[in-house]
Amino acid sequence: MTEGSIPRHLTAYALPVILGNLFQLMYNAVDAVVIGRYAGEEAVAAVSAANPVMTIAVLGISGLTIGASVLMSRFFGAEEGEKLRLETATICLFGLLLSLGILVAGQPLAVPFLRLLRTPEEIMDRASAYLRLVLLGFPFTFQYNALSAAMRSVGDSRGPVWCLAAASVLNTLLDILAVGVLHLDVMGAAAATVIAQLFSAGMCLALIRRTPLLRVSRSELRMDGPLLRETLRIGSVAALQQVCLPLGKVIIQGVINAQGVAMIAAFNACSRIDDFAIVPEQSISAAVMTCMAQNLGAGKKDRARQAFYTGLAIELSYGLCVCLAAWLLRRPLMYLFAPAPDAAMVPLGITYLGILAPFYLLPAFNNTLQGAFRALKKMRVTLAATILQMGTRATLIAVLVPRIGIAGAAWAAITGWILMSSLEGCYFFKTQRHALLEEEKTA
Repeated sequence: MTEGSIPRHLTAYALPVILGNLFQLMYNAVDAVVIGRYAGEEAVAAVSAANPVMTIAVLGISGLTIGASVLMSRFFGAEEGEKLRLETATICLFGLLLSLGILVAGQPLAVPFLRLLRTPEEIMDRASAYLRLVLLGFPFTFQYNALSAAMRSVGDSRGPVWCLAAASVLNTLLDILAVGVLHLDVMGAAAATVIAQLFSAGMCLALIRRTPLLRVSRSELRMDGPLLRETLRIGSVAALQQVCLPLGKVIIQGVINAQGVAMIAAFNACSRIDDFAIVPEQSISAAVMTCMAQNLGAGKKDRARQAFYTGLAIELSYGLCVCLAAWLLRRPLMYLFAPAPDAAMVPLGITYLGILAPFYLLPAFNNTLQGAFRALKKMRVTLAATILQMGTRATLIAVLVPRIGIAGAAWAAITGWILMSSLEGCYFFKTQRHALLEEEKTA
C-alpha cells in the first residue's frame, strides 16, 4: 500500500474484509434464525442472554490483535521481515495461553455471569449450557484473529475471507442438521459454531504456512519480551476499548432482560441487524488503519494523510446506502428472525429500526477516525470516545427503556453516537495536520 492508487488499495483491501466480517457475523445470525424457526422464542432469548459474555472475551482478543496488526503493518512497510514473523509468533503463543485460561475460568463462572445480567430463570439452563459449550471454541477464535491480522498486515485480506466463507457454510449446514433435524436445541447450535471456528483457524494456519513472508521458523517460534510488551502497550488500550462496548451491552442487556422475553428477542434481532450494518464500516476502518500504518512505517506521511480522506469518503458513501436499506427493509428483516409473522417481537423490532436506521452515517464517520487514531498509535483517544459513547448509551437505556420501551434503546444509541462523533471529530481535525506530519511517539 506504499505505492500506487490509494482508492484502489483501500477498496481491494476492504471488500474482502467486509465479506469476511459478514461471514463471521453469520455464525451467530444463523444460530438466531435457525433456533427461532425450530426451537422457539425462548431458545432465541437464551442465546441472546449468553452472547454478551462471549462477546466481551472475543472483542478483548480483537483489541490485542489490533495492537499486533499495527506493529506488523509498520514492520512490513519498513521491510523488517524478521520482526514481522517474530511478532506473529509472539501474539499467537500469548493468545493461546490467554484463551485457554479464559476457557477454564469461564466454565464455573457461566451461571454467575448470567445472573449478573438478570437472565430470566426460565431460560437460565439453556443459556448457561450454550455459553459453556461455545467457550470451547474461544482458543480457535483467538488463533484465527491473530493469523488473519498477520495476513492483512501484509495486504492479504482475501485469505481470511476464504477461511470464514468455508467455515460459515459449514456452520450453516451443521446448524440445520443439529437444530432442525436432530432437534438438539441450543446445544446443537453451539456445537456447530465451535466446529466451524476450529475449521476456520485450521484453514488460516494452512495459508500462513504457504506465505514465505509470514512462515515462522522453529527458531522464531517464541514469545519475544520487548515485542510482547509493545504489543500489550498498544493492544491493551485497544482491548479495553473493545471490551467497553460489550461491558456496556452487559448493562444494557440487564435492562432489556427485565422487560420480558419478547423484548429480549426483538433487541437481539435488532442487534444482529446493527452488526450487519456497522461491521462493514469497521472493515473499511481496518483498511484505513493498515494503509496509514504501512505508509507511516515507510516514512510516507503525506500518503498516509491521503489514505485517511479517501477512506472517509468511502465510509460516508457506504453509510448512506445502509441508512436507506435498513429503514426501507425493517419489516422483512424482522420477519427473518421471528418464529412467526405475528410474534410479539416483530413490532418492537420495527419500531427500533425505524428510529435508528437514518443515523448509521454517524458510526461510519467514527470508524474512519478510529482507524486513523490506531495507525498513529493514539489508542487513548478512541478509548475515551468509546467510554463516552457507551456510558451515555447504557445510562439512557436504563432511564428510558422502562418508561418508553424499545424506542428508548434506539434514542440512547443515537445520542451516544453524536457525542462520540463530536469528541473524535473535534480532536482529529484540530490536530491531524501535526499528527500526520510530525507523528507523536506515545499514544
